[in-house]
Amino acid sequence: MQINAIKLQPANPFTWASGWKSPIYCDNRKTLSYPAIRKTIAKAFAQKIQELYPKVQVIAGVATGAIAVGVLTAEELGLPFIYVRSSSKAHGLTNVIEGYFEKGQSVVVIEDLISTGGSSLKAVESLREAGCTVLGMLAIFTYGFDTAVQNFEKAHCSLHTLSNYNALIALAIEKNYITQDQVLSLQEWRKHPESWGQ
Repeated sequence: MQINAIKLQPANPFTWASGWKSPIYCDNRKTLSYPAIRKTIAKAFAQKIQELYPKVQVIAGVATGAIAVGVLTAEELGLPFIYVRSSSKAHGLTNVIEGYFEKGQSVVVIEDLISTGGSSLKAVESLREAGCTVLGMLAIFTYGFDTAVQNFEKAHCSLHTLSNYNALIALAIEKNYITQDQVLSLQEWRKHPESWGQ
């Protein structure tokens, strides 16, 4: 909220790639422009990884949103970094996974934002197909949709985040960032995101 990376505008909703209308937009890439904030995020990721996955050997970022923060996290931990594309390049080496890794290595995946979890879990699948052992995923933020919870359970992948939708709304209320009417609209959207605003 300090840097306007989170925009809340229920009266003038955003349209996601999925076609869903959303009263909220999280621009986590904006955090990279602020050295103190990006350092805070990388340190928080590194601390959580040390607590949860002390035997991790490689950090993997999901392209493109989590490449930079993934590199910063790997740097904090002194670990190798790779990143995973949504699909293979149409030229050159046609890699899906960029960087050096070995089969059997333990990997923690870094993501910037979780909505349904679809694209994030595609990266997990690619790493597993390449012979990596995926220990889990960490993300900056999650909307906490039931769909995402179910998708991560089905994929047998644990997810930990630095923040979530409920924490965001609570802080937005506390800081008078949004009105009570906006709160009701945001809560309604959270219950039925696929049909909200139609």
